Amino acid sequence: MFQRLEIANDAAPVPARGEIKLYGDGAALSDFSRLYADGVVSGFTTNPSLMRRAGVTDYEAYARELIAMVPDMPISFEVIADEFPEMQRQAELIASWGPNVYIKIPITNTRRQSSLPLVKTLSRKGVKLNVTAILTLEQVAGTVEALDAKTPAVISIFAGRIADTGLDPMPIMRAAVAMAARRPLAEVLWASTREVLNVHQARECGCQIITATSDILKKLDLAGKDLADLSLETVAMFDADAKAAGYSL
Repeated sequence: MFQRLEIANDAAPVPARGEIKLYGDGAALSDFSRLYADGVVSGFTTNPSLMRRAGVTDYEAYARELIAMVPDMPISFEVIADEFPEMQRQAELIASWGPNVYIKIPITNTRRQSSLPLVKTLSRKGVKLNVTAILTLEQVAGTVEALDAKTPAVISIFAGRIADTGLDPMPIMRAAVAMAARRPLAEVLWASTREVLNVHQARECGCQIITATSDILKKLDLAGKDLADLSLETVAMFDADAKAAGYSL
């Protein structure tokens, strides 16, 4: 996958680090259905914020419909509680909905209390987790330590949000991949993807997974496109829009 992304715009090829899995991120069932049918992705992630923006009103009904639509790819659903006993109850309930379901547990609750004891408990019980909202290497180290070596898991690091603060996320992602090597069944996920370039960066860092919204996925076909041709298409777009608007001076 992503051989077409090996060389982009005459840049040096991305160092070979094996294939990276692309997960669709969002909540619109129509988008997920199209991506699944097109064979573009190999998994899906969502969260309460995305579900709310998509107009989801019944969490369980939505989740079960998505699982029925995509029975053979990993899907990550997030708990919606802030107290750890309730998080555990919800996690075990959601996990029962399908063998391909991963449970997103935020690295802390809203009071900055660590979720790692819960992560350890659930992982030891065989619940597949996606530990999410991670931004620091301290959080990565704690997550790796908490995960059970025999249970598959995802470590979601919000590289895009790290970059939003002005920091280069790549050193953090490289270090995270090295840390996670202690847990062969744990995969590092580059989250909060902002642009197609992030796919190259995630692969270079050795991440196993990157999530992307439908808008970013639509741009994948631009990889390797001649920049002069893209420049001409951009000029043509401006010209067409000006004419369509009926502007005059």
